[in-house]
Amino acid sequence: MKRILIVEDKTSLAQVLCEAVEADGFEADVAANGTEGIRKLADGQRYVAVLTDLRMPGADGIAVLRQSRESDPDCPVIVMTAFGTIENAVEAMKLGAFDFVQKPVDVDHLLVLLRRCQEHRELRFENLLLKEEFRKRHGLPAIIGDSPKIVEVSQAIQRVAATDSTVLLEGESGTGKELFARAIHQLSPRHARPFVAINCAAIPDTLIENELFGHEKGAFTGATARQSGKFEIADGGTIFLDEIGELALNVQSKVLRILQEQRFERIGGSVTLETDVRIVCATNRNLSQEVKRGRFREDLFFRLNVFPITLPPLRSRKEDLDALANFFLQRLMRDLKKPGLQLSGDARAALREYDWPGNIRELENALERAAILCEGNTIERSDLGIASTASVDDRLREALDLSGSLGEATERASRAVERLKLSDALKRTSSRAEAAELLGIAPRTLIAKLKEHGLGE
Repeated sequence: MKRILIVEDKTSLAQVLCEAVEADGFEADVAANGTEGIRKLADGQRYVAVLTDLRMPGADGIAVLRQSRESDPDCPVIVMTAFGTIENAVEAMKLGAFDFVQKPVDVDHLLVLLRRCQEHRELRFENLLLKEEFRKRHGLPAIIGDSPKIVEVSQAIQRVAATDSTVLLEGESGTGKELFARAIHQLSPRHARPFVAINCAAIPDTLIENELFGHEKGAFTGATARQSGKFEIADGGTIFLDEIGELALNVQSKVLRILQEQRFERIGGSVTLETDVRIVCATNRNLSQEVKRGRFREDLFFRLNVFPITLPPLRSRKEDLDALANFFLQRLMRDLKKPGLQLSGDARAALREYDWPGNIRELENALERAAILCEGNTIERSDLGIASTASVDDRLREALDLSGSLGEATERASRAVERLKLSDALKRTSSRAEAAELLGIAPRTLIAKLKEHGLGE
Protein backbone atom coordinates (compact mmCIF):
# COMPACT_ATOMS: atom_id res chain seq x y z
CA MET A 1 0.00 0.00 0.00
CA LYS A 2 1.66 3.23 -1.21
CA ARG A 3 -1.33 5.42 -2.03
CA ILE A 4 -1.39 9.12 -1.03
CA LEU A 5 -4.48 11.36 -0.93
CA ILE A 6 -3.71 14.93 -2.03
CA VAL A 7 -6.40 17.50 -1.13
CA GLU A 8 -5.60 20.79 -2.88
CA ASP A 9 -7.91 23.27 -4.60
CA LYS A 10 -5.21 24.80 -6.82
CA THR A 11 -4.98 22.54 -9.87
CA SER A 12 -1.40 23.51 -10.80
CA LEU A 13 -0.02 22.74 -7.33
CA ALA A 14 -2.01 19.52 -7.12
CA GLN A 15 -0.49 18.40 -10.43
CA VAL A 16 3.07 19.22 -9.27
CA LEU A 17 2.57 17.30 -6.01
CA CYS A 18 1.00 14.37 -7.83
CA GLU A 19 3.93 14.06 -10.25
CA ALA A 20 6.47 14.35 -7.41
CA VAL A 21 5.00 11.61 -5.23
CA GLU A 22 4.46 9.28 -8.19
CA ALA A 23 8.08 9.78 -9.28
CA ASP A 24 9.06 8.61 -5.78
CA GLY A 25 7.11 5.37 -6.11
CA PHE A 26 3.81 6.36 -4.50
CA GLU A 27 0.36 6.33 -6.08
CA ALA A 28 -1.72 9.50 -5.85
CA ASP A 29 -5.42 10.25 -5.51
CA VAL A 30 -6.30 13.92 -5.96
CA ALA A 31 -9.29 15.70 -4.41
CA ALA A 32 -10.04 19.16 -5.84
CA ASN A 33 -11.41 20.46 -2.52
CA GLY A 34 -12.01 19.53 1.11
CA THR A 35 -15.51 18.22 0.47
CA GLU A 36 -14.26 15.77 -2.16
CA GLY A 37 -11.38 14.75 0.12
CA ILE A 38 -13.81 14.04 2.98
CA ARG A 39 -15.95 11.93 0.67
CA LYS A 40 -12.96 9.84 -0.46
CA LEU A 41 -11.94 9.25 3.15
CA ALA A 42 -15.48 8.35 4.20
CA ASP A 43 -15.64 5.78 1.36
CA GLY A 44 -13.02 3.74 3.21
CA GLN A 45 -10.07 3.82 0.79
CA ARG A 46 -6.77 3.17 2.60
CA TYR A 47 -3.90 5.67 2.31
CA VAL A 48 -0.30 5.76 3.46
CA ALA A 49 -0.88 9.44 4.21
CA VAL A 50 -3.18 12.37 3.55
CA LEU A 51 -1.66 15.63 2.29
CA THR A 52 -4.13 18.49 2.62
CA ASP A 53 -4.15 22.24 2.17
CA LEU A 54 -5.25 24.05 5.31
CA ARG A 55 -7.18 26.92 3.73
CA MET A 56 -9.80 25.92 1.15
CA PRO A 57 -13.29 27.18 0.35
CA GLY A 58 -16.01 25.11 1.99
CA ALA A 59 -14.57 22.25 4.02
CA ASP A 60 -11.05 23.19 5.12
CA GLY A 61 -8.01 21.13 6.04
CA ILE A 62 -9.13 20.81 9.68
CA ALA A 63 -12.37 19.16 8.49
CA VAL A 64 -10.31 16.79 6.30
CA LEU A 65 -8.10 15.99 9.29
CA ARG A 66 -11.10 15.22 11.48
CA GLN A 67 -12.63 12.93 8.84
CA SER A 68 -9.31 11.12 8.40
CA ARG A 69 -9.03 10.59 12.16
CA GLU A 70 -12.54 9.15 12.20
CA SER A 71 -12.18 6.97 9.12
CA ASP A 72 -8.66 5.69 9.83
CA PRO A 73 -7.09 6.88 13.11
CA ASP A 74 -3.69 5.46 12.14
CA CYS A 75 -3.41 7.33 8.82
CA PRO A 76 -0.88 10.21 9.10
CA VAL A 77 -2.11 13.63 7.90
CA ILE A 78 0.31 16.30 6.65
CA VAL A 79 -1.08 19.84 6.51
CA MET A 80 0.13 22.40 3.94
CA THR A 81 -0.03 25.98 5.09
CA ALA A 82 0.85 29.37 3.62
CA PHE A 83 3.02 31.90 5.47
CA GLY A 84 0.99 33.67 8.14
CA THR A 85 -1.14 30.67 9.11
CA ILE A 86 1.41 28.85 11.28
CA GLU A 87 -0.87 29.16 14.29
CA ASN A 88 -3.52 27.20 12.41
CA ALA A 89 -0.94 24.56 11.55
CA VAL A 90 -0.01 24.25 15.23
CA GLU A 91 -3.70 23.83 16.03
CA ALA A 92 -3.87 21.07 13.43
CA MET A 93 -0.92 19.34 15.12
CA LYS A 94 -2.80 19.44 18.42
CA LEU A 95 -5.74 17.75 16.70
CA GLY A 96 -3.50 14.91 15.57
CA ALA A 97 -1.78 15.99 12.34
CA PHE A 98 1.46 14.12 11.66
CA ASP A 99 3.35 17.24 10.52
CA PHE A 100 2.96 20.39 8.43
CA VAL A 101 4.82 21.97 5.51
CA GLN A 102 4.88 25.58 4.42
CA LYS A 103 4.11 26.81 0.93
CA PRO A 104 5.84 27.00 -1.45
CA VAL A 105 6.33 23.31 -0.75
CA ASP A 106 9.87 21.93 -0.57
CA VAL A 107 9.25 18.72 -2.50
CA ASP A 108 12.35 16.92 -1.18
CA HIS A 109 11.34 17.64 2.41
CA LEU A 110 7.78 16.53 1.66
CA LEU A 111 8.98 13.21 0.23
CA VAL A 112 11.04 12.58 3.37
CA LEU A 113 7.88 13.15 5.44
CA LEU A 114 5.87 10.80 3.24
CA ARG A 115 8.46 8.04 3.65
CA ARG A 116 8.22 8.53 7.40
CA CYS A 117 4.44 8.22 7.11
CA GLN A 118 4.86 4.91 5.31
CA GLU A 119 7.19 3.67 8.08
CA HIS A 120 4.63 4.83 10.64
CA ARG A 121 1.90 2.76 8.97
CA GLU A 122 4.12 -0.31 8.73
CA LEU A 123 5.17 -0.05 12.37
CA ARG A 124 1.55 0.27 13.42
CA PHE A 125 0.66 -3.01 11.71
CA GLU A 126 3.78 -4.67 13.14
CA ASN A 127 2.76 -3.55 16.63
CA LEU A 128 -0.67 -5.10 16.13
CA LEU A 129 1.02 -8.35 15.22
CA LEU A 130 3.44 -8.21 18.15
CA LYS A 131 0.56 -7.90 20.60
CA GLU A 132 -0.89 -11.11 19.18
CA GLU A 133 2.49 -12.85 19.16
CA PHE A 134 2.99 -12.22 22.87
CA ARG A 135 -0.33 -13.94 23.56
CA LYS A 136 0.74 -17.03 21.69
CA ARG A 137 3.28 -19.67 22.51
CA HIS A 138 5.27 -20.71 19.47
CA GLY A 139 6.61 -24.16 18.81
CA LEU A 140 10.13 -24.96 17.70
CA PRO A 141 12.22 -21.93 16.64
CA ALA A 142 14.12 -24.16 14.20
CA ILE A 143 13.47 -27.36 12.32
CA ILE A 144 14.84 -30.16 14.50
CA GLY A 145 15.95 -33.48 13.04
CA ASP A 146 17.91 -34.98 10.17
CA SER A 147 15.79 -37.99 9.24
CA PRO A 148 15.34 -38.55 5.48
CA LYS A 149 11.69 -37.51 5.59
CA ILE A 150 12.31 -34.24 7.40
CA VAL A 151 15.26 -33.45 5.10
CA GLU A 152 12.99 -34.03 2.08
CA VAL A 153 10.39 -31.62 3.49
CA SER A 154 13.07 -29.02 4.26
CA GLN A 155 14.38 -29.20 0.70
CA ALA A 156 10.87 -28.77 -0.72
CA ILE A 157 10.34 -25.71 1.47
CA GLN A 158 13.59 -24.15 0.31
CA ARG A 159 12.58 -24.64 -3.33
CA VAL A 160 9.12 -23.11 -2.99
CA ALA A 161 10.03 -20.30 -0.57
CA ALA A 162 11.63 -18.15 -3.27
CA THR A 163 8.38 -18.08 -5.25
CA ASP A 164 4.98 -16.53 -4.52
CA SER A 165 3.20 -19.85 -5.07
CA THR A 166 0.48 -20.90 -2.66
CA VAL A 167 1.59 -23.75 -0.40
CA LEU A 168 -0.67 -26.39 1.15
CA LEU A 169 0.82 -28.09 4.21
CA GLU A 170 -0.85 -31.43 4.88
CA GLY A 171 -0.38 -33.82 7.75
CA GLU A 172 -1.62 -34.90 11.14
CA SER A 173 -2.26 -32.49 13.97
CA GLY A 174 0.85 -31.61 15.96
CA THR A 175 3.38 -32.15 13.16
CA GLY A 176 4.54 -28.52 13.21
CA LYS A 177 2.68 -26.94 10.31
CA GLU A 178 3.02 -23.38 11.62
CA LEU A 179 6.75 -23.88 12.15
CA PHE A 180 7.18 -24.87 8.48
CA ALA A 181 4.92 -22.02 7.35
CA ARG A 182 7.16 -19.57 9.23
CA ALA A 183 10.19 -21.17 7.62
CA ILE A 184 8.69 -20.58 4.16
CA HIS A 185 8.10 -16.93 5.05
CA GLN A 186 11.59 -16.40 6.50
CA LEU A 187 13.24 -17.90 3.41
CA SER A 188 11.09 -15.84 1.01
CA PRO A 189 11.65 -12.35 -0.44
CA ARG A 190 8.76 -11.28 1.84
CA HIS A 191 10.67 -12.04 5.05
CA ALA A 192 10.89 -8.36 6.08
CA ARG A 193 7.10 -7.99 5.85
CA PRO A 194 4.46 -9.38 8.25
CA PHE A 195 3.78 -13.05 8.90
CA VAL A 196 0.19 -13.41 10.11
CA ALA A 197 -1.09 -16.75 11.43
CA ILE A 198 -4.74 -17.54 12.10
CA ASN A 199 -6.30 -20.82 13.24
CA CYS A 200 -9.54 -21.15 11.29
CA ALA A 201 -10.77 -23.94 13.58
CA ALA A 202 -10.39 -21.87 16.75
CA ILE A 203 -12.70 -19.02 15.69
CA PRO A 204 -16.49 -19.42 15.40
CA ASP A 205 -18.06 -19.17 11.93
CA THR A 206 -19.80 -15.94 12.99
CA LEU A 207 -16.45 -14.23 13.72
CA ILE A 208 -13.97 -15.68 11.22
CA GLU A 209 -15.03 -13.40 8.34
CA ASN A 210 -14.52 -10.33 10.51
CA GLU A 211 -11.14 -11.65 11.67
CA LEU A 212 -9.93 -12.18 8.11
CA PHE A 213 -11.39 -9.14 6.33
CA GLY A 214 -12.14 -6.57 9.05
CA HIS A 215 -15.16 -4.30 9.26
CA GLU A 216 -16.29 -0.73 8.83
CA LYS A 217 -17.60 1.40 11.65
CA GLY A 218 -21.29 0.67 12.17
CA ALA A 219 -21.18 -2.59 10.17
CA PHE A 220 -22.89 -4.38 13.07
CA THR A 221 -23.84 -3.81 16.68
CA GLY A 222 -20.71 -3.06 18.66
CA ALA A 223 -18.65 -2.00 15.63
CA THR A 224 -17.74 1.38 17.08
CA ALA A 225 -14.66 1.85 14.91
CA ARG A 226 -13.12 0.51 11.73
CA GLN A 227 -11.04 -2.65 12.23
CA SER A 228 -8.41 -4.01 9.89
CA GLY A 229 -8.59 -7.71 9.07
CA LYS A 230 -5.69 -10.14 8.84
CA PHE A 231 -5.48 -9.91 5.03
CA GLU A 232 -5.09 -6.15 5.35
CA ILE A 233 -2.45 -6.42 8.08
CA ALA A 234 -0.50 -9.04 6.10
CA ASP A 235 -0.16 -6.75 3.05
CA GLY A 236 3.22 -7.42 1.42
CA GLY A 237 3.85 -10.47 3.59
CA THR A 238 2.49 -13.96 4.22
CA ILE A 239 -0.76 -15.12 5.79
CA PHE A 240 -0.94 -18.63 7.27
CA LEU A 241 -4.43 -20.13 7.33
CA ASP A 242 -4.23 -23.10 9.68
CA GLU A 243 -7.02 -25.70 9.47
CA ILE A 244 -8.42 -24.07 6.34
CA GLY A 245 -10.77 -27.04 5.90
CA GLU A 246 -12.87 -25.62 8.75
CA LEU A 247 -13.81 -22.45 6.84
CA ALA A 248 -17.49 -21.99 6.00
CA LEU A 249 -18.33 -22.03 2.27
CA ASN A 250 -19.23 -18.32 2.16
CA VAL A 251 -15.82 -17.40 3.62
CA GLN A 252 -14.09 -19.80 1.23
CA SER A 253 -15.49 -17.79 -1.69
CA LYS A 254 -13.89 -14.60 -0.33
CA VAL A 255 -10.53 -16.33 0.13
CA LEU A 256 -10.79 -17.59 -3.46
CA ARG A 257 -11.32 -14.03 -4.68
CA ILE A 258 -8.17 -12.87 -2.90
CA LEU A 259 -6.20 -15.68 -4.50
CA GLN A 260 -7.55 -14.74 -7.92
CA GLU A 261 -7.65 -10.94 -7.74
CA GLN A 262 -5.90 -9.87 -4.51
CA ARG A 263 -9.03 -7.81 -3.72
CA PHE A 264 -11.62 -7.78 -0.94
CA GLU A 265 -14.06 -5.57 0.98
CA ARG A 266 -14.38 -5.11 4.71
CA ILE A 267 -17.67 -6.18 6.28
CA GLY A 268 -20.12 -3.33 5.80
CA GLY A 269 -17.84 -1.62 3.29
CA SER A 270 -18.40 -0.74 -0.35
CA VAL A 271 -14.80 0.14 -1.24
CA THR A 272 -12.72 -2.63 -2.83
CA LEU A 273 -9.30 -2.89 -1.19
CA GLU A 274 -6.18 -4.44 -2.68
CA THR A 275 -3.66 -6.58 -0.84
CA ASP A 276 -0.42 -8.18 -1.95
CA VAL A 277 -0.22 -11.30 0.20
CA ARG A 278 1.15 -14.82 -0.14
CA ILE A 279 -1.07 -17.58 1.26
CA VAL A 280 0.26 -20.63 3.04
CA CYS A 281 -2.42 -22.92 4.42
CA ALA A 282 -2.58 -26.14 6.39
CA THR A 283 -5.04 -28.93 7.04
CA ASN A 284 -5.20 -32.37 8.59
CA ARG A 285 -8.29 -33.12 6.52
CA ASN A 286 -8.33 -34.74 3.10
CA LEU A 287 -9.52 -31.72 1.10
CA SER A 288 -10.21 -33.72 -2.04
CA GLN A 289 -12.62 -35.85 0.01
CA GLU A 290 -14.12 -32.70 1.52
CA VAL A 291 -14.74 -31.44 -2.03
CA LYS A 292 -16.62 -34.65 -2.91
CA ARG A 293 -18.74 -34.25 0.22
CA GLY A 294 -19.63 -30.67 -0.72
CA ARG A 295 -17.86 -29.18 2.30
CA PHE A 296 -15.04 -27.49 0.40
CA ARG A 297 -15.05 -25.53 -2.86
CA GLU A 298 -13.40 -27.39 -5.70
CA ASP A 299 -12.12 -24.20 -7.35
CA LEU A 300 -10.51 -23.09 -4.06
CA PHE A 301 -8.95 -26.52 -3.57
CA PHE A 302 -7.30 -26.34 -7.00
CA ARG A 303 -5.97 -22.86 -6.18
CA LEU A 304 -4.54 -24.01 -2.84
CA ASN A 305 -3.11 -27.28 -4.10
CA VAL A 306 -0.42 -25.65 -6.26
CA PHE A 307 2.47 -26.94 -4.12
CA PRO A 308 1.34 -29.51 -1.53
CA ILE A 309 3.80 -30.65 1.14
CA THR A 310 2.98 -33.54 3.45
CA LEU A 311 4.59 -33.34 6.89
CA PRO A 312 5.60 -36.72 8.29
CA PRO A 313 4.11 -37.92 11.59
CA LEU A 314 6.54 -38.36 14.47
CA ARG A 315 6.16 -42.17 14.43
CA SER A 316 7.73 -42.23 10.93
CA ARG A 317 10.76 -40.19 11.97
CA LYS A 318 11.65 -41.72 15.33
CA GLU A 319 15.35 -41.20 14.63
CA ASP A 320 14.65 -37.53 15.41
CA LEU A 321 13.18 -38.28 18.86
CA ASP A 322 16.41 -37.80 20.82
CA ALA A 323 17.14 -34.44 19.19
CA LEU A 324 13.57 -33.24 19.76
CA ALA A 325 13.54 -34.44 23.38
CA ASN A 326 16.88 -32.74 24.06
CA PHE A 327 15.59 -29.49 22.60
CA PHE A 328 12.50 -29.53 24.83
CA LEU A 329 14.56 -30.51 27.88
CA GLN A 330 16.82 -27.50 27.36
CA ARG A 331 13.80 -25.20 27.30
CA LEU A 332 12.21 -26.87 30.34
CA MET A 333 15.44 -26.49 32.33
CA ARG A 334 15.18 -22.75 31.73
CA ASP A 335 11.42 -22.35 32.18
CA LEU A 336 11.06 -24.62 35.23
CA LYS A 337 14.44 -23.67 36.71
CA LYS A 338 15.52 -27.32 36.85
CA PRO A 339 19.17 -27.41 35.80
CA GLY A 340 20.50 -30.81 34.84
CA LEU A 341 17.09 -32.17 33.79
CA GLN A 342 17.56 -35.44 31.89
CA LEU A 343 15.82 -38.59 30.67
CA SER A 344 16.76 -41.98 32.02
CA GLY A 345 17.70 -44.68 29.53
CA ASP A 346 14.40 -46.45 30.21
CA ALA A 347 12.46 -43.22 29.62
CA ARG A 348 14.19 -42.69 26.28
CA ALA A 349 13.30 -46.27 25.34
CA ALA A 350 9.66 -45.51 26.23
CA LEU A 351 9.73 -42.52 23.87
CA ARG A 352 10.91 -44.76 21.03
CA GLU A 353 8.33 -47.47 21.78
CA TYR A 354 5.37 -45.11 21.72
CA ASP A 355 3.72 -44.13 18.42
CA TRP A 356 2.89 -40.49 19.35
CA PRO A 357 -0.58 -40.05 17.80
CA GLY A 358 -0.44 -36.39 18.90
CA ASN A 359 3.00 -36.01 17.27
CA ILE A 360 5.46 -33.29 18.37
CA ARG A 361 2.84 -31.39 20.35
CA GLU A 362 2.10 -34.51 22.40
CA LEU A 363 5.83 -35.11 22.94
CA GLU A 364 6.30 -31.57 24.21
CA ASN A 365 3.32 -31.85 26.58
CA ALA A 366 4.43 -35.26 27.88
CA LEU A 367 7.94 -33.99 28.65
CA GLU A 368 6.65 -30.88 30.38
CA ARG A 369 4.30 -32.92 32.55
CA ALA A 370 7.07 -35.41 33.35
CA ALA A 371 9.52 -32.61 34.22
CA ILE A 372 7.02 -31.29 36.78
CA LEU A 373 6.20 -34.71 38.26
CA CYS A 374 9.65 -36.26 38.43
CA GLU A 375 11.55 -36.39 41.69
CA GLY A 376 14.94 -34.78 41.32
CA ASN A 377 16.26 -34.06 37.85
CA THR A 378 15.84 -37.44 36.15
CA ILE A 379 12.66 -38.26 34.23
CA GLU A 380 11.72 -41.96 34.50
CA ARG A 381 9.42 -44.00 32.26
CA SER A 382 6.60 -43.78 34.85
CA ASP A 383 6.76 -39.96 34.81
CA LEU A 384 5.93 -39.79 31.10
CA GLY A 385 2.39 -41.13 31.51
CA ILE A 386 2.23 -42.70 28.06
CA ALA A 387 0.54 -46.03 27.32
CA SER A 388 2.30 -48.74 25.36
CA THR A 389 1.50 -48.91 21.68
CA ALA A 390 0.60 -52.57 22.00
CA SER A 391 -2.42 -51.82 24.19
CA VAL A 392 -3.81 -49.53 21.51
CA ASP A 393 -3.22 -52.17 18.84
CA ASP A 394 -5.02 -54.83 20.91
CA ARG A 395 -8.03 -52.58 21.41
CA LEU A 396 -8.12 -51.83 17.69
CA ARG A 397 -8.08 -55.54 16.73
CA GLU A 398 -10.95 -56.22 19.10
CA ALA A 399 -12.97 -53.41 17.53
CA LEU A 400 -12.46 -54.58 13.92
CA ASP A 401 -15.11 -56.60 12.10
CA LEU A 402 -13.78 -57.82 8.76
CA SER A 403 -17.01 -59.44 7.52
CA GLY A 404 -18.82 -58.27 4.40
CA SER A 405 -17.40 -56.35 1.44
CA LEU A 406 -14.18 -54.31 1.48
CA GLY A 407 -16.17 -51.08 1.57
CA GLU A 408 -18.30 -52.25 4.50
CA ALA A 409 -15.30 -53.46 6.49
CA THR A 410 -13.40 -50.24 5.77
CA GLU A 411 -16.33 -48.12 6.92
CA ARG A 412 -16.60 -50.08 10.20
CA ALA A 413 -12.85 -49.89 10.76
CA SER A 414 -12.90 -46.13 10.12
CA ARG A 415 -15.60 -45.63 12.73
CA ALA A 416 -13.75 -47.87 15.20
CA VAL A 417 -10.52 -45.91 14.77
CA GLU A 418 -12.39 -42.62 15.12
CA ARG A 419 -13.99 -43.80 18.36
CA LEU A 420 -10.63 -44.94 19.76
CA LYS A 421 -8.96 -41.64 18.83
CA LEU A 422 -11.74 -39.70 20.53
CA SER A 423 -11.56 -41.88 23.64
CA ASP A 424 -7.76 -41.64 23.89
CA ALA A 425 -7.84 -37.86 23.42
CA LEU A 426 -10.35 -37.45 26.27
CA LYS A 427 -8.15 -39.54 28.56
CA ARG A 428 -4.96 -37.65 27.72
CA THR A 429 -6.39 -34.17 28.21
CA SER A 430 -8.21 -32.31 30.95
CA SER A 431 -10.82 -30.53 28.83
CA ARG A 432 -12.70 -30.86 25.56
CA ALA A 433 -10.91 -27.80 24.21
CA GLU A 434 -7.53 -29.50 24.76
CA ALA A 435 -8.86 -32.74 23.27
CA ALA A 436 -10.04 -30.90 20.15
CA GLU A 437 -6.61 -29.27 19.78
CA LEU A 438 -4.86 -32.62 20.17
CA LEU A 439 -7.11 -34.16 17.50
CA GLY A 440 -6.76 -31.17 15.20
CA ILE A 441 -10.48 -30.52 14.90
CA ALA A 442 -12.75 -27.67 15.91
CA PRO A 443 -14.38 -27.89 19.38
CA ARG A 444 -17.83 -27.93 17.77
CA THR A 445 -16.77 -30.87 15.57
CA LEU A 446 -15.52 -32.75 18.64
CA ILE A 447 -18.83 -32.26 20.46
CA ALA A 448 -20.76 -33.58 17.45
CA LYS A 449 -18.51 -36.64 17.11
CA LEU A 450 -18.67 -37.42 20.85
CA LYS A 451 -22.44 -37.34 20.63
CA GLU A 452 -22.38 -39.55 17.53
CA HIS A 453 -20.25 -42.18 19.32
CA GLY A 454 -21.96 -41.84 22.71
CA LEU A 455 -18.76 -40.66 24.42
CA GLY A 456 -18.10 -38.00 27.01
CA GLU A 457 -21.61 -37.88 28.40
